[in-house]
Amino acid sequence: MSPSSPRRLSLQQIVEGQRRAAFVGREVELGLFRGNFMLPPEDPRHRFVFHVRGNAGVGKTSLVREWRQAAGEFGALVASADESADSVPDVLGAIAAQFAEQGHPLKALDRLLATHRRALHEAAGRLAADNEAAAGVPSPGALAAAQAGLLAAGAIPVVGALAGGIDPAVVARGAGGLRAVFGGRARQLEEARLLAEPVQVLTPVFVAELDRVADAVPWIALFLDTYERTAPQLDRWLADLLTPGRYGELPANLVLTLAGQRRLDPAHWGDRGRLVADVPLGPFTEEEARQLLNGRGVVAEPAVREVLRLSGGLPVLVSTLAANPGAAGEANATAVERFLAGESDPARRAAALACALPRRFDEDLVAVAVPQDGPHDVPGLYDWLLELPFVAEPYSGRSRYHAVVRAPMLRLQRTGSPRRWKAAHDRLAEAFAARRDAAAEGVDPERLWAEQPWRRAALDVLYHRLCARPRTALPEALRAGIELLAQRPSRARHWARTLVDAGEDADDAVLREWGRDLLAAITDHGPRPTAALGLLLTRAELTDRDRAAALVARAWDRFRAGELDAALSDHGRAVAVDPRSERAHQGRAVILRSLGRHEEALADLDRAEEIAPAWAWAVRERGETYRRMGRLEEALTVLDRAHALDPSDAVPLGSRGLVRHALGRHEEALDDFDRAVALWPEYAWALVRRSRVRTVLGDPVGALADLDRAEELNPGRPGTEGERGEVYRATGRYEEAVACYGRALALDPEYAWAHGSRALALEALGRLPEARADLDRALELDPEYAWARAQRERLGAAGVPSAGVPSPGVPPVGVPLPGVAPAE
Repeated sequence: MSPSSPRRLSLQQIVEGQRRAAFVGREVELGLFRGNFMLPPEDPRHRFVFHVRGNAGVGKTSLVREWRQAAGEFGALVASADESADSVPDVLGAIAAQFAEQGHPLKALDRLLATHRRALHEAAGRLAADNEAAAGVPSPGALAAAQAGLLAAGAIPVVGALAGGIDPAVVARGAGGLRAVFGGRARQLEEARLLAEPVQVLTPVFVAELDRVADAVPWIALFLDTYERTAPQLDRWLADLLTPGRYGELPANLVLTLAGQRRLDPAHWGDRGRLVADVPLGPFTEEEARQLLNGRGVVAEPAVREVLRLSGGLPVLVSTLAANPGAAGEANATAVERFLAGESDPARRAAALACALPRRFDEDLVAVAVPQDGPHDVPGLYDWLLELPFVAEPYSGRSRYHAVVRAPMLRLQRTGSPRRWKAAHDRLAEAFAARRDAAAEGVDPERLWAEQPWRRAALDVLYHRLCARPRTALPEALRAGIELLAQRPSRARHWARTLVDAGEDADDAVLREWGRDLLAAITDHGPRPTAALGLLLTRAELTDRDRAAALVARAWDRFRAGELDAALSDHGRAVAVDPRSERAHQGRAVILRSLGRHEEALADLDRAEEIAPAWAWAVRERGETYRRMGRLEEALTVLDRAHALDPSDAVPLGSRGLVRHALGRHEEALDDFDRAVALWPEYAWALVRRSRVRTVLGDPVGALADLDRAEELNPGRPGTEGERGEVYRATGRYEEAVACYGRALALDPEYAWAHGSRALALEALGRLPEARADLDRALELDPEYAWARAQRERLGAAGVPSAGVPSPGVPPVGVPLPGVAPAE
């Protein structure tokens, strides 16, 4: 080669260049590390330790390689070590060797390390000679005995193949031999101490050497990868190394990087947090994954989307699938091997796979997923699982695997043995069904979906049944969704997410599509279930009973939104689909009643009671209908019957309290409202009505307390402010009353009742023109408002004196009251 020719690259350099060219993403993490070298050590923002952490396969080692390259670009003297250097002398030896290659040998440390290795070998040889009759080179067994003695004395670390694999009898012989070496055979006392306390002897020399070379380079950058494996041996040493005065003063231009799976142990690092930059590493973003795929030639959108779906952004999976987008099984096996690389026990490995099946697990569920009387009986399994780096929320009682770890484990099991996959999910479904049934004890069946323990267990039952048999279990899952959307629509997102999860984990396209579409419908329309119910009605293969239930649930949602015509139409369709749906008849009766069509409402209630004679809800609606018709005595009789049918239902008590109040039986009314609120503390309607009764009984403080609580439960309701005005008017606080009515009218300008009541407060203040104007406005809004008409006639024309202010009280029966009726 000509002297002027450029230096030929080595094979390793070419491979490394290709690897670096293929590196994608992690721009934020790279920028953070690079930026640290632009800050002087004195800057408070500068960090002396970087800790990058994350699950296996997330790309920590690749990032550390890039960081190492970046440090070199800033002129740093660089060295690294991984789990192959699993003791302090090994780490120091690796650093010294790499520094020497870069032209900065640590000569004093090298001499001491050479002495340590020679003394260790000689001590081992002498101990072996003592334990073996034959002279010559120590046999492997003799050397193991000698090393065991050194282990017992603390001269070498208890790690690697030596830990836990030596007969205790051999250890005892070796320890005795080592004591003999220390008693008189070591050539120098310093050498004996080097064998007994290598960390204490080597570390000060290492620190002094670092301080020397630090004057010759801009930075020193040390990297320790796979730290989750070496931390037991190195954690305390590194923490002590950073402690002022322990081993000497470290140079300020030193940057240490640790890369492992777990957080740093707070016992060693808790008071050193200001030195450390914690860098949690997650999966690739979609943009990063696409960048890698594009670099590997995977550009067809269907193939890209499939890789994104299968990989979850986990770099090891993205990379494997990029090489062969169809090799999902190979990618799964590769990923699982990475996650369980540190565990050689096949029973534990099988158990870890099985425990990926439940979305969350506790000790009881582990026993179900991995039968303890089976071939994989593993003592202490649950405690072992909690220590795995990919288990999130350990010790919470509902631990879970990290999603990017769990997904390939599930796919490996599903494709490896479909029979075992189904059997395991069946077992888990039965376990959650038992929890669901236990949580139902003492709970109103109409409110089960509102109870978190029951709801959580019920959704897990659905998940495991869907995973085992997606098509067979789908109708049951959709039926459950209708019930949830009717009872607790605010929790429907969890149900839709369960379908999505099961579709992904069972790899069922139909189920996955259902879940995604339902989730989108729920997300796009907020708390209203109308869109999701519409999706079920147009696409699902429902029975007539299920279709009627979905129509009734949607009708109630539309009724609450004030869409009366649409609600009436849905109830009518439900009756047509299933004429024996008592809920459809009862719901239609409520809407007809709100429209003033009382006789039609009663006819529907007749049909509902004919279908379900003992159903208390139909009876209570009849009582409420009679109340609104002014048939108070009949209402009282029917509401008594509704309460007898279901004493736990607060609504009949609320209606009956209002009837008794209208009949002038205020003490009995107060008792009914008290019992209703005791049964249902969030019953805001009853609180507002009880405030009126308390006002009449001379308890304005209690009345205002009720209204305060109602406002907390349902803020911004005009009826609550209107009733507050009534309390103030009844106690002669007319200015405050006028202000409350004003706030109520600001919330609802067409609130005729508030105009009428404010007129009386204005009259008491002598503001007659304003009072007449309010009554005129009330009659304009509601021409049938007889009470307001009577008050307007009493006040007479403008300029005509009034006959006086009537005594505070309540409008007569039939006058609209603020708020929402109890059955609605």
